[in-house]
Amino acid sequence: MSFEIEYFHERVLHDIESWPVDILADYARLIELLIEYGPSLGFPHSRAFGGGLFELRPRGRSGIGRALYCFLVGKRVIVLHAFVKKSQGTPIRELKLARKRMKEVLNG
Repeated sequence: MSFEIEYFHERVLHDIESWPVDILADYARLIELLIEYGPSLGFPHSRAFGGGLFELRPRGRSGIGRALYCFLVGKRVIVLHAFVKKSQGTPIRELKLARKRMKEVLNG
């Protein structure tokens, strides 16, 4: 039961591809797990924020990345936003942007 990964915009994929190589490698590993397990993928690989928003939690020696995503009908995963963390928690503005994009995706 594999899931299909899509990106909100090509810029999101470009942002991810520009991450340091060690974080990018962990992201690739976690995406494979997400494809296989979908919503069953849990902590520490993924975390739910509520309202249908989730974060993928790649990390490496050079830092911590975050990819915010949601699920759509038909086993589709939409990666809405991605960034490398610079603070302890997930910044509110990053969450707001992902929630705004999720609304766009869900409302057509």
